[in-house]
Amino acid sequence: MKRGRKPSIDAADITRAAIAIADAEGLAAVSMARVAQELGNATMALYRHVKSKDELLALMSDSAMEDPPVLPAGGWRERLWFWAKAVLEGISRHPWFPQIPISGPPVGPHSLAWFDAGLGALDGTPLEPGEKVGVVMGLMTFVHGEARLRIALTRGFQEDPAAFNGRYGKVLRELVDGKKMPALAAVVDAGVFDVDDLFDVEDVAAEFDFGLHLFLEGVAAHIASKGSA
Repeated sequence: MKRGRKPSIDAADITRAAIAIADAEGLAAVSMARVAQELGNATMALYRHVKSKDELLALMSDSAMEDPPVLPAGGWRERLWFWAKAVLEGISRHPWFPQIPISGPPVGPHSLAWFDAGLGALDGTPLEPGEKVGVVMGLMTFVHGEARLRIALTRGFQEDPAAFNGRYGKVLRELVDGKKMPALAAVVDAGVFDVDDLFDVEDVAAEFDFGLHLFLEGVAAHIASKGSA
């Protein structure tokens, strides 16, 4: 009895299969052997297209973000706001995304397209090219940090909702020494943590918007200072 030919594959097929596994079971479930199994190929067949798991992770990271949306009309602030929110949305679609280690500057086609879009949002400003890079990379760092925190908190809330209710405020009142940590003690005493829904989707979104607002305020101040220099 003849065996049928193994299906033909390429790097894009391998990447799509790996992303599907990670979306369904988490990044830890991704291995070259598991991807080969999903594709109906021998593991060694994958290495003709993807040299290592590290390369596969890099391909997954780039492919998961897809292409950036077209920036809206308006000033640099509106465009950069839209860009940052789009980055967060893209990362949030794949909870495993923040777990992929960053080993260097962006080189993948999608990553470069997002980088280009962020830089393009600053067209028309007096910023020097290097300053534009600094703004975009700083904002990317902020968004990635927010995405990582949001995904981790969501997972923690699902596992132990009680850790995010009024109990947290009570724990802080017992742990925080006003003499050693006066700033935190003042916030605790103000009742900021005495709520039953420390983790709320709308609150998390509002906190991101506030942080983004502060970041862009800093950019605006820097741009203004160049005009008065």
